[in-house]
Amino acid sequence: MVETTFKPTSLEADAHERLSGGAATNIIQDRGMWAWTVLRLLLGWSFLWAFLDKFFGLGFATCREAETSAIEFGCDAAMVNGGSPTYGFLNFATQGSHTGFLFDWMAPSAPDAINLADVGFMAVLLLGGLALILGIGTRTAAVGGAVLLAFMFLAGDVWPENNPVINSHITEVVAFLGVATVGAGPFSLKRWAEAKLPLLSRIP
Repeated sequence: MVETTFKPTSLEADAHERLSGGAATNIIQDRGMWAWTVLRLLLGWSFLWAFLDKFFGLGFATCREAETSAIEFGCDAAMVNGGSPTYGFLNFATQGSHTGFLFDWMAPSAPDAINLADVGFMAVLLLGGLALILGIGTRTAAVGGAVLLAFMFLAGDVWPENNPVINSHITEVVAFLGVATVGAGPFSLKRWAEAKLPLLSRIP
């Protein structure tokens, strides 16, 4: 009996190589998407936590004495008690920025004078944080987060003290734009929202 050896044609070999390469690329992309998903969750939590701390005065960035680090939970600076979450930043942090004067009109007049800037700031933190964590309306939330942080950079960090060009705000802007580009990825409620909440799922 004569044994024959199958030799693929050049076209078949080329197709096999492309398929193998495509499978490898898909694996790399899937793993990369998990990295973006983790970043999405971290950015979402950073926004949601900032909202909770500023609204209830949990003693981290809000209701903590600067000199002694003493914590007074639910102090007058908490928004739930009438405190303005943007008063300190818009009245003092902007003084060191070359473009800070552009935001003077937004500054609350007193620590307990809540204005539209406060409401808008807290709404972005809450809604953006929840959207990013849940993976619903991810692109919209990520773009909103990028815009907020870009404004904060212009208001308080032009030019940065420890770097001639960028600081953490710019880094986070790029991260948010990256999440806006790739979308929610795995570990999200996007498909559930598409099935149960069609109107909400239309938000990109």
